[in-house]
Amino acid sequence: EYAARAGTRTPFHTGQTISTEQANYAGEVTYRGQTVPVGTFSANGWGLHDVHGNVWEWTEDCWNGSYIGAPPDGSAWQGGYCSGRTLRGGSWSNDPSVLRAASRVYWSSSYGYNNLGFRVARTLAP
Repeated sequence: EYAARAGTRTPFHTGQTISTEQANYAGEVTYRGQTVPVGTFSANGWGLHDVHGNVWEWTEDCWNGSYIGAPPDGSAWQGGYCSGRTLRGGSWSNDPSVLRAASRVYWSSSYGYNNLGFRVARTLAP
């Protein structure tokens, strides 16, 4: 959520709304029905592409129904339902409400489909 917002306080890094010109999702006018190459749409304020739509992104977090007890430092949440991992961002098959930065769901970590993916990241030295 933090990375998707890129310093904004709106539902999407694009503002209060999002369009199919800004992300790959099942829109009313445009429906691509598949993933598109990374970088097809403009990056957010931190240079991250496709934080809304295209594919759901697996996170390291175990699933928890609320944020009560979440690590205060933003690190991965390693407690809770760990057979189900948290996914964020929505995909090409979802409507815009699911693409919101705060939206999240969970699936079994053994599940795979063409609307699921992950983002490779690393910690940079200060």
